[in-house]
Amino acid sequence: MQESESATTRAYEHIRDGIIEGRYATDEMLGESGLAAELSMSRTPVRAALVRLQEEQWITIYPKRGALVRGLGDRAIADLSEARYILETAAVQRADPGQMETLAGTLTRVIAEQQAALETQDVHRFVDLTTAFHRSFVEVCGNQVLLELSDRLADRQRYMLFRLGGRLLEQCQLILAEHRELVEALQAGDPSRFADGLRKHITDVHTERAAPVPPMDAAGADRA
Repeated sequence: MQESESATTRAYEHIRDGIIEGRYATDEMLGESGLAAELSMSRTPVRAALVRLQEEQWITIYPKRGALVRGLGDRAIADLSEARYILETAAVQRADPGQMETLAGTLTRVIAEQQAALETQDVHRFVDLTTAFHRSFVEVCGNQVLLELSDRLADRQRYMLFRLGGRLLEQCQLILAEHRELVEALQAGDPSRFADGLRKHITDVHTERAAPVPPMDAAGADRA
């Protein structure tokens, strides 16, 4: 039983990450047999993983045909952006000045790590750091319900970054500059300035990223 659960988890994570990172394209049909061969396992854990992914709305299962990759449409991305703005600003507004100052110091170090990832064109590392950067805004106030809601959105945030493909590296300096502005607002203890900066940041990022582009490998090069 434990071995079966482990195989299902491995299949789930592999397929989910393939969708998020662009290895499986939107509207691509995935077959149980092909996925099972790719993962060197039986179809049973693959089938269970696909059911879970359908519950999370990443795919739609068509019996005897396969699973259609859904990704995220423009409306879903707009809704996600609004939800992130509400969660992150609400949490920062509940933080006291000491918490904001401590967070600013932590995020200054994260930005330095992001810059290092950019210099080595480590796309996966940059995406992970960016996701963690925004999670920190929700984490700061200690509200576990807000944090749980934020964590549910993390994979969709990663998807929106990876879907940029080769253009992600072109946008990184803009992302870093706006991240620095958000940290400066925290250092100033100014939640209103933070909210204005976050609104601009989210609008800039997701307006630029509306159109899907070819996926990119971990080294930062476009795949043909």
